Amino acid sequence: MCALVTQVKQSEAPKGDASALPHVVPPTSLHTLHNVFSFVLALFGFGWESLCVFSTAAQQRSTGDECGPEDPRDEPKHPLSDCALEHKAIKLEEQVRDLTERYRKALADSENVRRRTQKFVEDAKLFGIQSFCRDLVEVADILEKTAESAAEEAEPTNPNPTLQKIYEGLSLLEAKLQSVFAKHGLQKMSPVGDKYDPYDHEIVCHVPAEGMQPGTIALVTQDGYKLHGRTIRHALVGVAVESQE
Repeated sequence: MCALVTQVKQSEAPKGDASALPHVVPPTSLHTLHNVFSFVLALFGFGWESLCVFSTAAQQRSTGDECGPEDPRDEPKHPLSDCALEHKAIKLEEQVRDLTERYRKALADSENVRRRTQKFVEDAKLFGIQSFCRDLVEVADILEKTAESAAEEAEPTNPNPTLQKIYEGLSLLEAKLQSVFAKHGLQKMSPVGDKYDPYDHEIVCHVPAEGMQPGTIALVTQDGYKLHGRTIRHALVGVAVESQE
């Protein structure tokens, strides 16, 4: 068949020129189907290349390799209606709002935890020595009372150089101790004449208000202390009251 087609191809003439058509043996003289097919190709001006194209196209159709539009049967048989799509969109919006609200609450909770943790750390730094200061102020009380006793013994009426030196040493030691207290935020409270405050003071007695306004502190039996503004020991005080006649 290839030899016959080659012979026909060599005798091809340009389309539209009837005089140039080759002398073709009438179909009646052909004895095979191949000869008939070659005759038709020569008559209509098709060459062997066209035959190859037709053969390849036929093979693709037979094997299903032809690239064409997708089979309409592959599309969903029951597409979602507009109402169903709208309902689905509403549900998705509700889920987004719910997740957004949860995210905001989680952020707020984490921020509160961060602030509380930071406050706890700061308080630990400031008041970590609170129990130590409570014990130390008792030592300061003893030192203060000792200095007062030494001062009474070292009066001019009793000139004793040894007591005088002891008193001076105790006074310097007490001043230095109070300076160290102040450096670390520990302050002494001697609230004579101040208004009574239950958060800072503890009443141990009442005294007549002689020239003082009732409700004010007339005397202090024990000094109080504050650490960074927080009362760690209340001052023991006597509050002035109106005299009952």
